[in-house]
Amino acid sequence: MNMPGFSVVVPASTANLGPGFDSVGLALSLYMTVKVSSHTSWKVSYNNEEYSGIPTDERNLIVTTIINVAEKYGKKSPTLLLNIDSEIPLGKGFGSSATAIAAGIEIANQVLELRLTDHKKVVIGSEIEGHADNVSAALLGGAVVSYFEGESIDYIHIEKPEVGIVVLVPPKVLPTEDSRSLLPDKLSHKEATRSSASGCVLSAALVTNNWDIIGRMMEKDGFHEPHRKHLFPSFDEIRQSSKELGAYGMTVSGAGPSLFVAVPIGKEEWIANELANCFPFYKSIATQPSESGTTVK
Repeated sequence: MNMPGFSVVVPASTANLGPGFDSVGLALSLYMTVKVSSHTSWKVSYNNEEYSGIPTDERNLIVTTIINVAEKYGKKSPTLLLNIDSEIPLGKGFGSSATAIAAGIEIANQVLELRLTDHKKVVIGSEIEGHADNVSAALLGGAVVSYFEGESIDYIHIEKPEVGIVVLVPPKVLPTEDSRSLLPDKLSHKEATRSSASGCVLSAALVTNNWDIIGRMMEKDGFHEPHRKHLFPSFDEIRQSSKELGAYGMTVSGAGPSLFVAVPIGKEEWIANELANCFPFYKSIATQPSESGTTVK
């Protein structure tokens, strides 16, 4: 068993990219850093006021993940002090729960010397999260297209997505369960076929880094966007303005409430500033994909 004294860094992520519902994830260059050290009991401390309402004991998602992974392998984790800095907006559609799960998996891997493969980490994370999109991107970095079913997963990892990113973050949190409750139980065969086709083309375009096509497919989703878009102030106006500014496309980030805008590399700051001026309700952030997934320092 390794005595701790290390840090784990995990990127944020966005999911779906429109029609890639619960299957496409993209890591973002916004990070959570967890400093790990020995302690007489479980204790989690956050250095960001935004995270002040999160449990700081055994109920914390990072801690429960560590304990669950240890039990899965017939081990018991020592109690730890986790000191956390995070750039990731909480509850805003950037995979904060997946980030916590990825951190917990890697901390358990290090402390208990489990030597988990990337594939096994993704399986464990998907089992805990219930789907693979955010957690696979958080663990591996880049973009990941996955098919998760029970205890097995198949995925394609695109290591270097070549795109700039603008995210528009509203002031209010939208719980994922509230957003999911808006989705219909059924879609017509025609609508499901159309959205599935756009998701297939989106995935193929991700592999070839064709962001012109990705941007168009992002805006052809019928799985969730039509049922959620009313939650986002100025949704259609932001999409139109983004296109006029030269963006590839705009869509909901995960389950929301933030919006994801794919833009040409080098235009992130300019487009972010222009959108901030036009739509001051949102905080506009320029960023890039994160090529690195969960790392240990």
